[in-house]
Amino acid sequence: MPFLGQDWRSPGQSWVKTEEGWKKTNEDEKNNNVSEVKSFSKEEAYYKDNLLLSLNYDVAAKKRKKDLLNNNTKIPYFHKDQWIYVHKGSTKERHGYCTLGEAFNRLDFCSAIKDTRRFNYVVRLLELIAKSQLPSLSGVAQKNFMNILERVVQKVLDDQQNVRPIKELLQTLYVSLCSLVKDMGKSVLVGNINIWVYRMENILQWKQQLDSIQINRPTTTGMTLTDLPASLQLNIMRCLSDGRDIVSLGQVCPDLGVLAEDRLLWKNLCQYHFTDRQIRKRLMVSDKGHLEWKKMYFKMTRCYPHKEQYSDTLQFCTHCHILFWKDTNHPCTANNAESCCVPVSPHGFINLFKF
Repeated sequence: MPFLGQDWRSPGQSWVKTEEGWKKTNEDEKNNNVSEVKSFSKEEAYYKDNLLLSLNYDVAAKKRKKDLLNNNTKIPYFHKDQWIYVHKGSTKERHGYCTLGEAFNRLDFCSAIKDTRRFNYVVRLLELIAKSQLPSLSGVAQKNFMNILERVVQKVLDDQQNVRPIKELLQTLYVSLCSLVKDMGKSVLVGNINIWVYRMENILQWKQQLDSIQINRPTTTGMTLTDLPASLQLNIMRCLSDGRDIVSLGQVCPDLGVLAEDRLLWKNLCQYHFTDRQIRKRLMVSDKGHLEWKKMYFKMTRCYPHKEQYSDTLQFCTHCHILFWKDTNHPCTANNAESCCVPVSPHGFINLFKF
């Protein structure tokens, strides 16, 4: 069909649909319609620009909020359920496996360090992770690790207790980070190297704060340990499971120093931590023909692991394979849930996630 119009380059005639049918529009009506379209397009472009600006502002605000949360917050990331299902392979019901970092995020360690019964357990667990398992943690888990460690240091500074184990923990972590930072770029640690250098500086600062701590004498005028009879003092010493604590207690006064050299005390300590076979291999006899139980103890501590004892530990349900704290409920389907729960040592916690 040929093109009908005044010029073959013209856009042709304009038609408008009305109730009576299609009608041809005049030039004036056409100009009015064009102006209305232009004004509408201008308004649409204005609203579109404002919408884009508002969206960009919201995105920027969310990004700033996220960066502020990632850099300055001290609140660790945790889940509502304080238990985790430990599975090492894919099944029909579950796909994938559970990692050490996921368990570290799911279990509430921040509340655990506030509990005196669990404090030593968490510190030992942090020490084992710092020695060999730090690269296996995810970025969020590594961040949680440092936040929990900072809370532990702050608790020690406030309470002025458990100073020595925290110093050993910081030293272990610093030595591990020194070797790991050298291998940056080989998928060893998650994050920028400057972040880890900053964290290492914080560790050195914490060590200085712990070195400069001064134990304040109690202001109470009541009875103290030195006022008790010697037999009670000796019984208290027998409740200590670390020989270094006995040595430190013996440095308080000369009377406690004499009790700290009791041969039966060190004999019981050796028999508690080590087996008879280990003791026979490390026998040390004095000039008078007596066994040097104190020297044997410190010699065996360098050769054999200690027997670890904790007031409260994580529990593992053998029926449903769930790891949880003792005072938190977990969805167990066993008839007798308590008989299925076994305590998990710090080494056992690490071994659960070795594949």
